[in-house]
Amino acid sequence: MILIILLVLLCLNIVLLLISTIVNQILSRNELAGIEPTGQLVEVFGKNMHIRSMGEGEHTIVILPGLGTALPSTFFAPLMRELATEHTVVIIDYFGTGFSDQTDRPRTNTNVVEEVRAALSAGGFSPPFILMPHSASGATADYFAIRHPDEVTALVLLDTVHTHEHLESNANEFLVQLSRFGQFVGGNRISYRFLGSFMGITEANGFTSEEIRDIRRFASHEVNPTSSNRVRVYNDTIHEVVALDFPQDIPVLSIRPTRPDPGAMARPENNEAHMQRYGEGSQMLILEGNHNIHKGNHVEIREAINRFLGN
Repeated sequence: MILIILLVLLCLNIVLLLISTIVNQILSRNELAGIEPTGQLVEVFGKNMHIRSMGEGEHTIVILPGLGTALPSTFFAPLMRELATEHTVVIIDYFGTGFSDQTDRPRTNTNVVEEVRAALSAGGFSPPFILMPHSASGATADYFAIRHPDEVTALVLLDTVHTHEHLESNANEFLVQLSRFGQFVGGNRISYRFLGSFMGITEANGFTSEEIRDIRRFASHEVNPTSSNRVRVYNDTIHEVVALDFPQDIPVLSIRPTRPDPGAMARPENNEAHMQRYGEGSQMLILEGNHNIHKGNHVEIREAINRFLGN
């Protein structure tokens, strides 16, 4: 009887998986065709890169998204609107994300940083910048500041990966294949549709209904050759930055959550050690929230940045 029940459950799961896959493949066709870019497309190394800007403040804050962010220019929109009340804010859609093209250029620190610099220049933005990386882009921002210190005023880290220690995990290829499978069978579509509130993608957190819709749509297309290549070389980009000294005259504000996600790339017990990498004027701030610390903390982050810049 137990074996029969297990067999029935297995068959039911297979049927549901097949239905989910078929529905997802039908919905994915031309799903993004009617969505207009929210910013401007600029030519970067022969491809189109999307950047979105807002505000006319003295300081230019550049938001750099982490891995697995399908539509960065909308994912950070509520935070952008809050910061733009006092600052100039720019969000970059890396190649392979959002409205930007894919690229065959290797996803090295050097290439990604040069693409960001080229996009900002093409968009009419001049350094120095305040870099605001989230999650995995902490390594990108560190590398930017190390190689081009004269173009960086400060770093504001949104629960970024630690860049003072080597990553222990090297399961990147497994993650790529698992993500590809999940996207193919409709896992991304289902998770963003029913777990959007858990992820903080809600109108209560400042998202419009159109932005919530677009984030859900792009989530079903976030795994592609370009984004997968970045995951594959991610550990290498971290290790490269760990071996480099950070400029001690560039101040850093590190914003960390009270509830870090399980398996997060930055372990809370190592936060203090990570801060020793930066200059004496650097600070750490703990805010209520999880890994996506920018959701629901827009005002607190703006006020923290203003205090930080004032100091």
